[in-house]
Amino acid sequence: MNNDELLLKLLECVEYGKVNKDAPYPPQMKGQDGADELTRQALAQGIKPADILDNALIKAMEKVGQKYAEKKIFVPQMLVAAKAMNTAMEHLKPYFSSGEVRKKGKFIIGTVSGDLHDIGKNLVAMIVEGAGWEVIDLGVDVGSQKFIQSIANHNGAVVGLSALLTTTMVNMKSIVMDIKAKYPGTRLIIGGAPVNESFSAEIGADGYASDPQGAVSYLNSLVA
Repeated sequence: MNNDELLLKLLECVEYGKVNKDAPYPPQMKGQDGADELTRQALAQGIKPADILDNALIKAMEKVGQKYAEKKIFVPQMLVAAKAMNTAMEHLKPYFSSGEVRKKGKFIIGTVSGDLHDIGKNLVAMIVEGAGWEVIDLGVDVGSQKFIQSIANHNGAVVGLSALLTTTMVNMKSIVMDIKAKYPGTRLIIGGAPVNESFSAEIGADGYASDPQGAVSYLNSLVA
């Protein structure tokens, strides 16, 4: 395969969740090379890591995020696509640390204090990473101080707050207030089943996303 064909094939593997040659999913790609083999092959062929990221991985996850937003695919399909993307990313990480490939920015995300749900947060983290951002995932039950400490360690990062319960979404307000008091220039975006745009404005957040692709669109608007 030439470079363009190889990148297109890698894009398809990530989009449909073909992790490696041994992976049985998706059935129509059984026995074919997956994201693992094709990324290694692309690097061996001399394709620049930045081109692999921009022209295969990011484009694939944009498609996945859009299909999810349009309810053409659901959580299981997103998870296998994210697994394929993460498999490919493992081969690119040395180039990130060397500075050869630059990320768009840093994104700190966590489920707010009192809330132990992480599926929505994890999906957002995966899609955002696939869109070319460095993700710092603080996990679940995260309070103001942990967010503030992470902001101190990652200057200029955008912060994402997630909540699944109406009883824990109220904790977003105090976290937003605490972060804004310490780091007033920090951009904050919120998401989760019980929250909406009006609640985001009410608590002083800078943005709201109803799905992972919405979070990516917001983040990309900050660096456009």
